[in-house]
Amino acid sequence: MVAPTWRDWVFSGKAFAAAVLALYLALMFDLSRPYWAVSAVYIVSNPFAGATKSKALYRVLGTLLGASAAVVFVPVFVNAPELLSLVVALWTGTLLFLSMLDRSARAYVFMLAGYTLPLIALPSVSDPGGVFDVALARSEEITLGILCATLVNQVVFPSSIGRLFSDRINVWLADAGAWAEDILRGEGAIPSTPLKRQQLASDVSSLDLMISQLSYDPGTKDVVGQARELRGRLLMLLPVFSSLADRLHAVKQQSGLDDALIALLNDIADWFKLGGGVETEKVGASLLARIDALQNQDKPGGWDDLVMSSLLTRLKDVVELWQDCLTLRDHIASGGHAAETLPLLHTRRILTGSRHFDHALLAMKVAVVVVGILLACAFWIASGWSQGASFVSMVAVSCSFFAAQDRPAPMIRKMLIWTALSIVVAFVYLFAILPVVTSFEMLVLTLAPMFLFIGLKMSNPQMGMFFMLLAVNSATLIAIQDQYSADLTSFANGGLATLLGIGFAQLWVTVAQPFGAELAARRLMKSGWRDLADTASGSRSGDVDRLSSRSLDRLGQLVPRLAALNVRDLGDVDGFADVRLGFNVVTLQQQRPSLGQESGTLISQVLAGIADHYRRRLKRGGSGSAQPQLQDTIDRALETVMRNEGDGGRRVTDALVGLRRVLFGQSPPPSLSIPSGPHQLSFAAE
Repeated sequence: MVAPTWRDWVFSGKAFAAAVLALYLALMFDLSRPYWAVSAVYIVSNPFAGATKSKALYRVLGTLLGASAAVVFVPVFVNAPELLSLVVALWTGTLLFLSMLDRSARAYVFMLAGYTLPLIALPSVSDPGGVFDVALARSEEITLGILCATLVNQVVFPSSIGRLFSDRINVWLADAGAWAEDILRGEGAIPSTPLKRQQLASDVSSLDLMISQLSYDPGTKDVVGQARELRGRLLMLLPVFSSLADRLHAVKQQSGLDDALIALLNDIADWFKLGGGVETEKVGASLLARIDALQNQDKPGGWDDLVMSSLLTRLKDVVELWQDCLTLRDHIASGGHAAETLPLLHTRRILTGSRHFDHALLAMKVAVVVVGILLACAFWIASGWSQGASFVSMVAVSCSFFAAQDRPAPMIRKMLIWTALSIVVAFVYLFAILPVVTSFEMLVLTLAPMFLFIGLKMSNPQMGMFFMLLAVNSATLIAIQDQYSADLTSFANGGLATLLGIGFAQLWVTVAQPFGAELAARRLMKSGWRDLADTASGSRSGDVDRLSSRSLDRLGQLVPRLAALNVRDLGDVDGFADVRLGFNVVTLQQQRPSLGQESGTLISQVLAGIADHYRRRLKRGGSGSAQPQLQDTIDRALETVMRNEGDGGRRVTDALVGLRRVLFGQSPPPSLSIPSGPHQLSFAAE
């Protein structure tokens, strides 16, 4: 067990102070449910001021939206319980679907609005005239708790999320630098990318939520644009590294490395260790000059020379992108403005924010939640259980919390365990401690040990959510009012309804969603193949940035699932190879109109062959080698373009080299019958 740091103690103290302030104000203003304010404090509290502020804002918005829906729907459907059940289920499902389409902190608005409706509407069916009062009370008390949490977090030792963001970037750059060094030294110069290196794409995707919170932190609000620029370049580095490894492997297998190139590779590997600053920029500039000198050497136009030229361009891309990443990292850490940073960058084009969403799979997950709520409502209506509203509400809350996961049942089971623990804690307080409390000061002293301990544990990323549940449920079940009014029967019924609701949710998702990560992984791979087939056939927009960003985002979702699986036909997936192939397909689509008739016809045949290859993969449901006829077509297209197009066909030639390396990397090199001449390629194949 790791001992709490001083930062953990500060966070815990601030959270408890905010909770005490919220409780005091709620009691002073004679609000009907002061404990809601305490719960709200622990829901939004975060060690970082910006994250607390963003969650606070979005919780207020989500609560107001859900409360407004309750005020509208309950009077209309109170006499038709079946229709009200349907409205509640569809509202929760629709808002949950919207939340899963938003990977920023803003997603919290939709999910919270979704399950706030049943929390307010269902307990009000016995008194529909009081639904407005309940909605108003919940909105007031939650807003009060949120304001207290935000105020304390912003005023008392505020902690910037910029430090955590910088730490994450440094860890990522260290891992990426280790991969680059492996490639440059020779150990990692292999055609396929190991799964642990593909994990870097997932690590970049995880930065999205953090970047969305930077604008809410006074210390980082000016660097949000630079953070997005950095994220785009981090993603761009990954397929470039993969391509560099492939080209270096090919050169070593074919013509070997000369002394000048070996020295350059070793110097670049050493440069990766410098870590930034003026010295790194100077050495980087000299390395770029050496790469340019090698590129400018006149060479005959054979296959080996095409691959060598591609290797040199990849080296240049690596140096420029890495220097850009270091520059952006340093400027973000120092709080520099974008206007000062962007002119210093080598690469101006970054990957866009295009994301991959499996709408069908998300809709299926939402359907599980909707049907679960309907079944719970049906049980409530049939049984007439007085605690049925709490039962249904907990089904909605627990299903919504973990709907995005491949296997939500284990997490709901943990939620059940921690909720049971909170019931025990609340029981001890209600019937053993609070009866002897006679003042607010004594109340604070009795609550302090437990809530300070919970606050310490909330700082732990692995256990924080469960201790937050412990704090929220304990505060809600203790239900502190201006006077002691505990009732064992009411407490037992409420606790039982809560546990049964979560238990039913676990049972339901276990039955309705038995599949895990394998289904999602296979759908992600098929989506990638479909994307490539559509791009090659011309039915999808040929935007290289959008395709690349979407492919890498898909890879970021795929890799964690592959790591969790032990499935033979998924073990050798190289997502970067498909990303590189997509780059080249888009290049061919863009350049084809400018080619002569003979070259254009062959390029069309290449693209058609690639589309057919990936459509066959989709039909088979698994990987497979491309047809030999496609290799012959690529070789003929390569020879024809080099012979007929001259300098105008360089990008096409490069793309064809890249396609051949991805699809037929183990095949013997082609015999190109073309006139000798200088070939300085301006844009290397991916």
